[in-house]
Amino acid sequence: MRKTWNFLSLLLLSMVLVISGCSGGGGTSPAAENEQNAESGTDTGTAQNNTESNTEPPAADVPDLNGRVIKVAAWWDLKPAGETASDKARLDKIAEVEKKYNVKIEFVNVPFEEYMNKFTTTALAGEPFADIVQMEYKSALPAILKGQLLPLSEFTTDENNINKEANLMTKYPAIAGDYYAFDTPTSIGLGMHYNRDLFKKLSLPDPQELYNKGEWNWDKFLELAKQATKDTDNDGKIDVYGYSGWAIDALRHFTAANGGTIVDDENAKEGLSDPKTIEAAEFVKRLYNVENVVKVKTGDKTNWEESNTFKDGDVALFTAAEWQLGDITFAAGVVPIPNGPQGSKEVTYANNAASAKFIPKGVEDPQIVYQIWEETFDISQIEEYPGQDYLESRYTDERDIAMIREHIAGTGRILLDDAYAGYPIGDYVNDIIKNNASVTATAEKYKAQAQAAVDKLGKP
Repeated sequence: MRKTWNFLSLLLLSMVLVISGCSGGGGTSPAAENEQNAESGTDTGTAQNNTESNTEPPAADVPDLNGRVIKVAAWWDLKPAGETASDKARLDKIAEVEKKYNVKIEFVNVPFEEYMNKFTTTALAGEPFADIVQMEYKSALPAILKGQLLPLSEFTTDENNINKEANLMTKYPAIAGDYYAFDTPTSIGLGMHYNRDLFKKLSLPDPQELYNKGEWNWDKFLELAKQATKDTDNDGKIDVYGYSGWAIDALRHFTAANGGTIVDDENAKEGLSDPKTIEAAEFVKRLYNVENVVKVKTGDKTNWEESNTFKDGDVALFTAAEWQLGDITFAAGVVPIPNGPQGSKEVTYANNAASAKFIPKGVEDPQIVYQIWEETFDISQIEEYPGQDYLESRYTDERDIAMIREHIAGTGRILLDDAYAGYPIGDYVNDIIKNNASVTATAEKYKAQAQAAVDKLGKP
């Protein structure tokens, strides 16, 4: 159960009244100070003692923001839809918080292709277009290095939920050497999905059973992909494939699952020449150009549109995020992306699309803004775990939800190669996959360019 601040405040205030009545003194109520710190993040307020026996003690001071509009922006509509019990409870809480602080919370939806330009333009002018912004980590890194985003330490206090229970709001992974990002707790992560219907049709072993027996690795993945790639109607053409996906993402994920990274952000070092990356690139190249188990629908092996090829229903295994499953016509299961020889279960995928909430520099009273936002999530816990409603809207099999929560969530490594202008990940993959070039030679070819792109952005 969440803390009930009003009850605590009334209890402590009652104790103070008893003590002050005996001593004949007055003063500041510790309960009023605690409540003020917890709810507004501003200077402590002062509550006057009320000695009339038939009246309740006054509530702690709450800042009146005079109808200020607090804007929260993303490239989708963040306003709760009101379709679930949790959504309805939060809408009620938003209305309560708006009344409490005399504010209006406005949800701003800006198209993705316009989003960062709008942020950059307004941030440079010192007038951010929103008080809280959703932002991808790869976009946040340059903004942080330019001083355009505030670290959590500048707008949270020890009394904020994020620094205590963290059940309403939690710190997201550090970036540029500090914590800047925040959002609600989550239970999602990216895995290797598989077409359950196709697996049953082809009498292939279930990947989840292989994982639970400790047999899920690159060799077993390749074995299944080869077994699934076949001509099922005997017309001389392959009509079922073992794997599909965007080649660049395949390299990112298999590299992470092998203990490597495309770029080492922490040490500001390129990762294309890392032996773990090279080993992963050799494996991906083998999938495409040696074993030929990959379906390429567009005719272009490195086309990003291949990330949706699995939706045709004729691919056994595919890397995909849960949000891509909304319109599929078959039952899909999920397991972690298999570890390579140098990998571990602690890291199974590259989180290249990580995003969270940030507060831009220039926002007026960021502590109060953050406090208000955090309070809008202080509702009775209806879900059994964070993100239950969302996960159950994507997966109907409890085995898949358990696999995500227990073995995939929290195993993503933040990857920021897209943050470095000119980083040659696309050329690297094109040469290896499309031109069938030597992986080692290709890594050496692009090593200097990759490091130059990292150096150009600068170090935290």
